[in-house]
Amino acid sequence: MISTGQSVDLSLAEIVAEYFRQSAGEWESKRRYYTLKSGDIQEVVSQLTVRALEQGCPELKDLARKHGLTDKNAMLCGAYTTWESNYVGPSPKTMKGSTVFGVIGDLLYRDRGFSTSKPVTAKFQMRGPTTMCLRTEYGGNSFEEEIKLVGTQYRTRQTIITRAGEEQMIGQYLETRKQ
Repeated sequence: MISTGQSVDLSLAEIVAEYFRQSAGEWESKRRYYTLKSGDIQEVVSQLTVRALEQGCPELKDLARKHGLTDKNAMLCGAYTTWESNYVGPSPKTMKGSTVFGVIGDLLYRDRGFSTSKPVTAKFQMRGPTTMCLRTEYGGNSFEEEIKLVGTQYRTRQTIITRAGEEQMIGQYLETRKQ
């Protein structure tokens, strides 16, 4: 149980489900990736759509199948995110895609990772009702992320990418809810 500072204690599943509901909607994400050794900076502007998912929905059942889980209803909640990203320099490109997230306990299941199309899991915690912290590891890399709702109109994100114990890149994001 996590105390919300009020007289009611909520379970981790209840807090993350509410976090996903509050994140639902359309967002514009402006971010920069800083490559630490070279000093290169990559700017990206993305259009995001986030939809909260409830236990037993088809997306979470399919995610459970992709992860080889026998109980297809094990994921208590989740989110479905689509994006269209425009990389503006120094390596311009456009990318589109989607990701499904599902929660069991303190594990966040994903149908794909940041740099892989294979299913991955992340250990997560909620630092109160508005801040999710994740740690994902695969392919010799680790990804530490913090995503914070700031009021109802903004989210901030920071990602630190580490390879072989050495920090390689930092991504910083400001996301604004579209009206």
